[in-house]
Amino acid sequence: MTVLDAPLASRVQPSALRPVFVSLRVGLHVLVVGLVLFVVARAVVAGGADLVPITILSIAFIGTYLVGVVTAHQVVTPWMRAGWLVMLLGLWLGLGALTADAAFLAFPLFFLELHVLPARWAVPLVGVTFLLSVWSSTSHLGFEAGAVLGPFISAGVAVIIGLGYRAMAVESRERQSLILDLLATREELASASREAGTLAERERIAREIHDTVAQGLSSIQMLLHAAERDVDDSGTREKLRLARETAAQNLQETRRFIRELTPPALDEQTLPAALRRLADATNEQARQAGTRTRIAFSLSGEPVPLPMSIEATLLRIAQGSLSNVVKHAEASRAELTLSYLGDEVALDVVDDGVGFDPAVLAELDDGAESFGLRAIRKRAETLGGTADVESTHGGGTAVSIRIPVVAA
Repeated sequence: MTVLDAPLASRVQPSALRPVFVSLRVGLHVLVVGLVLFVVARAVVAGGADLVPITILSIAFIGTYLVGVVTAHQVVTPWMRAGWLVMLLGLWLGLGALTADAAFLAFPLFFLELHVLPARWAVPLVGVTFLLSVWSSTSHLGFEAGAVLGPFISAGVAVIIGLGYRAMAVESRERQSLILDLLATREELASASREAGTLAERERIAREIHDTVAQGLSSIQMLLHAAERDVDDSGTREKLRLARETAAQNLQETRRFIRELTPPALDEQTLPAALRRLADATNEQARQAGTRTRIAFSLSGEPVPLPMSIEATLLRIAQGSLSNVVKHAEASRAELTLSYLGDEVALDVVDDGVGFDPAVLAELDDGAESFGLRAIRKRAETLGGTADVESTHGGGTAVSIRIPVVAA
């Protein structure tokens, strides 16, 4: 925290309100220095034995104030801020005991108190400062209505402006936080979109290679094999055999390229098989790690071919969800279910672990929500689907993904 910059305003990122905050701070600096110089000038004009102590206290007041300005961008504790403000009030009281003109300094002190301290402490302190200002004026000039009314109006104006300033700072900070969150979300969506586009393009290339080059090489291999049987000349038969073996080798290489263009876990060309293998691998990892979690996979509905982007997304979601179960859920059992529902495909991960409170998780500050849950939601939403998370303390957790497949 800083000494002079308000705790809220100092953290506001550059925005449309920044010139307002800067102008208010500069205006406060000018007002403090100008009023102190005014007090000294009045003492010089009046003369008297109090000129020297008034000058010394004024210099000390400005020096203490400037210390706060210089250290405004350094991190200090709330007690240090409060101590700095108490020193200023003590010097001001000393000036108030020597001259009635010190009452003018109460106005910027109202703003400093509202600027530095929390509202629950600042507003009562403004009231105390108001009473001390009235005491300073009446002790030198006697009781007059203006000695009470002037500080009272000043205190009211300072409270209204100070609280309004604080409200603007809060709104500006929340708006900046929202902007940063939107930018982060846009980056995540862009990344997910690029990933989906990459997967789709790799699927298209794999399909084209399979339907053209691989099929052509397979046909050439079969034709050469048939020709090899019908040729009696041994030299020609040997050449046909070499050509057939070359075509077979190239066909194997082509199929290897096709496999490399698909996610490794989907080499078996079916999503259920990949998920079943993922469940088995997770069980083995949990066993080696010494945890008691066991994963069971089940399939519902008639499997249908899906675009590579949907299959890869569901596989990645399953990997992240099962990883969370093993690492954090402390569950004894988890069910991984893939359901083909006609117009949509569903993936459900349910465990009997410790669970959590989603409402509390959502109310935490920026960045505190589980990145895994946010990533799952973004992946599903990128494909037009939904992701729902249900959990209670001690009641386990259920993650449900729904992705439409009508277009696919």
